[in-house]
Amino acid sequence: MSRPQDPHRPFFPFGNPLRMISPKSSHLSPKLLSLLHAFEETLAERLRKLNPENKDDVLTLAWMKSAMASLCETHTDIKSLIVDLELPVTEWDDKWIDMYFDISVKLLDICIALSSEISRLNQGHLLLQCVLHSLESDTSERFTRARSSLDTWRQHISSRNPRVKNVHAILDNLVESMDLPKVKNSAKGKVLIRAMYGVKVETVFVCSVFAAAFSGLKKSLDLDIPDTVLWSQSYSALQTNVYGGIKELSSDEKFIMLKELDSVDAEVKKLYPMVQDGIESTEEEAFKNSISDLRRVSEELSQGLDFLAKEVDGFFKIVLTGRDALLCKLRDSANVTDPILGCNVEKQAVR
Repeated sequence: MSRPQDPHRPFFPFGNPLRMISPKSSHLSPKLLSLLHAFEETLAERLRKLNPENKDDVLTLAWMKSAMASLCETHTDIKSLIVDLELPVTEWDDKWIDMYFDISVKLLDICIALSSEISRLNQGHLLLQCVLHSLESDTSERFTRARSSLDTWRQHISSRNPRVKNVHAILDNLVESMDLPKVKNSAKGKVLIRAMYGVKVETVFVCSVFAAAFSGLKKSLDLDIPDTVLWSQSYSALQTNVYGGIKELSSDEKFIMLKELDSVDAEVKKLYPMVQDGIESTEEEAFKNSISDLRRVSEELSQGLDFLAKEVDGFFKIVLTGRDALLCKLRDSANVTDPILGCNVEKQAVR
């Protein structure tokens, strides 16, 4: 979060890491090079594991769960790297601190938006439970009630969440503003900023896929990664594969959907005419099979959303605890300006 007196800083203001660290080792000690290479090699492997073998796996809840878990691991790694660098917060440049708080507050906003959409989709599951309950009853109004619930479900799913739209705005702001704070006379700072570049890229990528899946808009944020980072090829392959898969899954006339949600929608479309027009005795078996299929795919959707919600919540907690830890360190430093309160915080005042 930027200090109140500072001008607005764009979310994740990262730039070309070529300007930060050259591939030559003369600028960094063997220890710092080892820390940086270990971080980047781990990130490269993590990105390779995310690359789906089959493009049909794109926009599935299982893949999205893995992507969010991967993002949690990367953000945990950057926190560990900061410790390993032994770079006390008292030596951090103000621009780094501003950047960190800018990043964290925007990530928390994104998590809240994603959680709200997962909750909204799960509300749709409750409507489908009403459909199934109505159709399993023996009342004369079972078709009328089921049809009403199906109509409500279709309206609910076709609506758009304005919070998810805000995620697109945050990511657009990121792509448009790619300037990194300059690092002078600090080898450790250069390592930190370059590692943060990798965190930023994976974060933007994962969040852009989530935003596409939850908004129904096949919008991609293609990033050109310099060859000097060790994870460049892994990321480029992942980006090409996933964004290409999203484009193949949709047409100009159709919003994209989560695969599990699309399966539910297909079963609803099969069941709806039977509920609307009634069924003949010869259609009884097909009717029962349709109900069974809808129950199965709706449960798969609900379970997948629950698993994904836990991963998003875990990411939220990682970002929040990191932010709180930095605030505590700042408050433990004498005469520092609190980024939230915009006033001096004396060391003795916080003990």
